[in-house]
Amino acid sequence: MAKEFGYRVMMDDSIHYDLNDRRMAAFLTANEPSITLCIGCGSCTATCSAGLFTSFNIRMVHTLVRRGEAGKLKSEISKCMFCGKCQLVCPRGVNLRNVILTLNRAIEHLG
Repeated sequence: MAKEFGYRVMMDDSIHYDLNDRRMAAFLTANEPSITLCIGCGSCTATCSAGLFTSFNIRMVHTLVRRGEAGKLKSEISKCMFCGKCQLVCPRGVNLRNVILTLNRAIEHLG
C-alpha cells in the first residue's frame, strides 16, 4: 500500500503542437488572408463591445486558432456581437468580422 505524502505529480501545461489540429488555421488563412497581418496589439480586444458583457477576447480566439486548439473556439466566437468596433480600430486592417464568420464556416466544414 502506497503512503500519501500530501502532494502529487501534476501534469504540465505545455502545448503539444504536433498533437493539435491546425487545419482551422489553414482554412482561415486561405479564406481570410488579412489575418496574417495581425500583430497581436490587442486594440480589438480593448474596444470589443462583447468583451464588456462577456469573457469574449478576440485576441485569445486568434491564439487558439494559431495553436490548433479548436475545441474551445465554437463557444468563444458565439459571443461576438458583430458590432465591427474591432475592425475600425485595427491598425493593420484585419477584417475581423469576416474572421469570425470564416471560423464559423470552418467549424461547420471541418467539424
